[in-house]
Amino acid sequence: MSAEPGPTPRMLLPVMCFIVMILAVLQTLVVPIVGTIGAQLEVGPTAVGWLLTANLLAAATATPLLGRLADLRGTRPVLLGVLVIVLVGSLLGAVATSIGVLIVARVLQGVSFALFPIGIAVLRDELPPEKLTGAMGILSGTLGFGGCFGIVLTGVLVADGADFHRIFWLSSAITLAGLVLAWFAIPRRARTGSGSMDWIGAVGLAAGLVLVLLPLSEGSTWGWGSPATIISGAAGLLVLTGWFLYERRIAHPLVAPRLLTDPPVLVTHLSALVVGMSMFVMFLGSSYFVQTSRSVAGYGFGATVLEASTVYLLPGAVSGVLASILSGTMIRHVGARVVLIGASVVGVAGFILFIVAHDHTWQVITAILLINTYISLAYAALPSLLVAEVPQDETGVANSINSIARSVGSSFASALIATLLAEITLSGTDLAAESAYLIAFATGAVAAALAGLLPFFGITRVIRIPSDAEEDEIHATALAAEWGTVGGLGGANTSSGERQRTS
Repeated sequence: MSAEPGPTPRMLLPVMCFIVMILAVLQTLVVPIVGTIGAQLEVGPTAVGWLLTANLLAAATATPLLGRLADLRGTRPVLLGVLVIVLVGSLLGAVATSIGVLIVARVLQGVSFALFPIGIAVLRDELPPEKLTGAMGILSGTLGFGGCFGIVLTGVLVADGADFHRIFWLSSAITLAGLVLAWFAIPRRARTGSGSMDWIGAVGLAAGLVLVLLPLSEGSTWGWGSPATIISGAAGLLVLTGWFLYERRIAHPLVAPRLLTDPPVLVTHLSALVVGMSMFVMFLGSSYFVQTSRSVAGYGFGATVLEASTVYLLPGAVSGVLASILSGTMIRHVGARVVLIGASVVGVAGFILFIVAHDHTWQVITAILLINTYISLAYAALPSLLVAEVPQDETGVANSINSIARSVGSSFASALIATLLAEITLSGTDLAAESAYLIAFATGAVAAALAGLLPFFGITRVIRIPSDAEEDEIHATALAAEWGTVGGLGGANTSSGERQRTS
């Protein structure tokens, strides 16, 4: 099945990276200035906290549905539709004068989380196998450093308490640019998926995820032992259990059960969860730490939001860019599993450095640089591992589940940071003690270590893409036949080595 004649494939990867950058920027754009927004709208921390909670819940509920729609109806129309919704949300936020309207804007922006799994599906549709791994590495690495850039941009635009609406005008501009670029760069392609949309499954998954994620986001406000937190979490687990049993019984489920239970796929999702967790430990923990006044707390650097963004986080963002560029070559030569394990070692080293040496600016910058390198490399490796295990017509929904796993990890990390900083304080003050940050970074180190250990339990083969010289030795028809079988494979006993070319 061929796409209609269109733009050169050289446009595709840069445009898709820009589109994924939109997602990464929107994910962290409001994080550093939640307090500023509350002050300017004259609302309390509970209300303004819903800017993060509503965005996360919208992402979790919409991402698998949109990923499945992309598999069934085609990636181009669904991706363009997502960008239109995000643009509307950004414009709404740019003119919002009340917290209610701003929360609605953040709900619409939350749909942007579907851009990444759909982007992976676009690359798999349009690129030849020998170029796919490198392209996915660069696209995935964009998520790692893009979040840092979102915080940096916020620091620049809303320095010294400037009008928060600026960040929504910025998001409107970049989303509009992404929409125009996507319109011209993504070829029109006939639908490739089969089956129908499982709307009952979509509602069940959305309800279960909301009930589970809500107490993670609001537990510090409700109280971790409160009836609301316990009942919501327990109800969510029950709904998700019922949803899984239902999905096993129908012919065309929203998420095929093997996309959750096959050991290599399950391990990849769990790795995504702990990588997402360590990423937000780094973002939030380091940002709050460097902004703390040493003269008051005995630690920190008294940095402004602008200084925290440009002095401390920007070098890590740059290292993430370099890591994502190199990730494709690394995955091609040693395999995604080895890259994930190696990235984990770098991440653990970064967190340990932060724990033992954080009295000087260069120490903190070095630690953040190492952690961001780990995040970018890990994000690059995960889709390669996943694509090797799933049929082509389930790429969107499989990566959507992986994105949800990252969101759950991020939500857990946010809840952890909020609880630690609120509960472990300096005597007689509400200022977080230094030990609260040390516990947070130790948790980040454990999460990074798990990201490297998990592949040993479910991913038993080193997946490596042949070099260009080796590729020339593979007969074109044999290559085409082998790749063509990907869409027909997907049983629980099919190994990654049978689905992707190995040396």
